[in-house]
Amino acid sequence: MFWRMTKTVLILPGTALIYIPILIQWFSECWPFGANVGTRLHWAVAAILAIPALVLAAKTMKLFVHDGHGTPAPWDPPQRFVVSGPYRFVRNPMLSSVILMILAEAIALSSPLLLSWALVFFLLNTVYFIFIEEPGLERRFGEEYLRYKAAVPRWVPMLRPYEPPGTNGS
Repeated sequence: MFWRMTKTVLILPGTALIYIPILIQWFSECWPFGANVGTRLHWAVAAILAIPALVLAAKTMKLFVHDGHGTPAPWDPPQRFVVSGPYRFVRNPMLSSVILMILAEAIALSSPLLLSWALVFFLLNTVYFIFIEEPGLERRFGEEYLRYKAAVPRWVPMLRPYEPPGTNGS
């Protein structure tokens, strides 16, 4: 499982958080070591976003491995439907964490282009979820996913956790 997860992390979040931002910085001539490195305040705000986002990403990936018996990768998806931890509050906490980390990079590096990348990444994933991932989850998990989808928002977390039918007196 270690190598499966390592490959997944290097390919998926690695692309969004490292490879594409490096290319953006490279082609915009704004290297992180140059004049566009943010102030201490920028770095503090970035840390306030990035640290909880890293914790959230680790937690959600762990849930996919332990509860779902798979990885976040489309080529190695969870075999079981994961409705625990952060997934009880929002349908896409893993991607939310990646978006927060991209925003943290944009703030730390004072980069409007990285901020634009965060928006593009969000929009691309929204389209992907609506037209590809969600229909696939509906086919794989049926009514269980449809109930979850109807009750839990895609991006903005709920204040109260989702209670699947049959839990806590439901």
